[in-house]
Amino acid sequence: MRVELNGEPVELERGATLHDAALAAGAEPARRGVAVALDGEVVPGTKLADVELRDGQSVEVVVAIGGGSRG
Repeated sequence: MRVELNGEPVELERGATLHDAALAAGAEPARRGVAVALDGEVVPGTKLADVELRDGQSVEVVVAIGGGSRG
């Protein structure tokens, strides 16, 4: 199955979930600071393994990076 993952076409196994897509993007879905959106809608982290993907859907995976200024 082909989905768009962070703007790039990616082949995933049929039956893949949002959790699988996050892993394919290099993110650890259970980690704090990871957000996943399916077709523009953010999906709660507790639901990622429950949402099965369909061919042609768009998935965005964002990982927050901590930091700040030293002053």
